[in-house]
Amino acid sequence: MKGYVHSLQSLGTVDGPGVRSVVFLEGCPLRCVYCQNPDTWEFDTAHLTEADDLVKRLLRFYPFIKNGGVTFSGGEPCVQAEFVLEVTKALKKQGLHVALDTSGCVWNEAVERLLEQVDLVLLDVKMLREEDYRKFTGASLADTLFFLNKLSEMQKDTRIRHVVVPGISNGEEDMAALARLVREHPCVKKVELLPFRNLCIEKYEMLGLPFSLKDTPLPSEEDMRRLEKLLDGYLQKT
Repeated sequence: MKGYVHSLQSLGTVDGPGVRSVVFLEGCPLRCVYCQNPDTWEFDTAHLTEADDLVKRLLRFYPFIKNGGVTFSGGEPCVQAEFVLEVTKALKKQGLHVALDTSGCVWNEAVERLLEQVDLVLLDVKMLREEDYRKFTGASLADTLFFLNKLSEMQKDTRIRHVVVPGISNGEEDMAALARLVREHPCVKKVELLPFRNLCIEKYEMLGLPFSLKDTPLPSEEDMRRLEKLLDGYLQKT
């Protein structure tokens, strides 16, 4: 089986426990205004890769990642769920931990079978209100919430990720909504607030695409600490 693989990050430390190889896959139905990888939105036939070849490439890093694992990211890896599943099964036979970094915007039988195999889901909750989700991603928050409910039913170890964008997704109500999701879904073991970054501007320029947040300020460390404290406060409420 072949899949569209954009690139590999050999020794990542932020996309799951331990040291990890991160596989960036192509294809994504979302158009998030802060997307850092617009070059993964569409499929590029030049990047078609055999599943066996990808497994061999990943296992070259085995001495470094045996206590960490492999994370599939994108793009949206669930768009290529069958391909990711085949690679995941091979990696699991080697005893590797496998994580899936997804927005939860795709659900089908292949995705469900993939979730049965992975050890951890990093669920990107882009926005906390339906109108914002549609405005800033072009999709529906309902899909992500459906996905999260499925993860709860499966009792799948889950971390929620939320990108903090000043003026868009950094409000007190956002933190309150995140806390409610955690309380309603016992599968969620951790929430990660990620600061908005604009290092992708050159990618947009090369692709001839507008980056609507180019003038948006970056959140400061003080901003992030304030939101983390606020979130912790909401999480401690019963």
